[in-house]
Amino acid sequence: MKIKIAIDTDIPVVYKLMLEAFEEYRTLDVPSSALNESLETLQESFKNNSEKALLCSINGVPVGSCRFTLKEDALYFSRVSVTPTARGKGIAKAMLVWLEKYAYDNLIGKMECRVRVSLPKNISLYNSLGYIISKEEVVTNPNGILVNTVVMEKTLMNNVPL
Repeated sequence: MKIKIAIDTDIPVVYKLMLEAFEEYRTLDVPSSALNESLETLQESFKNNSEKALLCSINGVPVGSCRFTLKEDALYFSRVSVTPTARGKGIAKAMLVWLEKYAYDNLIGKMECRVRVSLPKNISLYNSLGYIISKEEVVTNPNGILVNTVVMEKTLMNNVPL
C-alpha cells in the first residue's frame, strides 16, 4: 500500500475515487453533496491551496483518497473515499493514521471531521481510531438542505512543544 499527498495531475483520480465511493449515498434521504461537486471546483481548491488530498494505491491501482485542510489548531479531513471493491482492507484507517502522523509532524495537536448522524458505520470507524463526538450540529449542505451531523475529534498526544 502506498499513500502520498496528491499532486495536480492526481486530482482527476481523487475526484473519480470520491464519486465511486460516495455513489452509495445517492439514495439517502439527503444525498451527499459530494455527488454534485465538479472536477473544476476540486481542481481550483487545490490550485489555490485551500485543500490537499491523499491518494492511496495498492500495486499501483488507486483505491482510496481523502481530502484535508490544515487549520490553526487542527487538521480537518473530509471525503474519506475507498472504492467499494477495496473496502474492509484497512485502507481508510491507513490513510487516517498517515494523516495523524502528518499532523504530528506539522505540530498540529488535533484531528477533526464531520459525519452525518445517519451514517453510524462511519462514526464507528472513527470511534475505533480514538475519535470522540465533540458536538452535534445541524448544517446546511451545499444543496441547501439541513443535515444532522456530529463533529468528531481526536487529540494527538505529546506533539506540541510547550
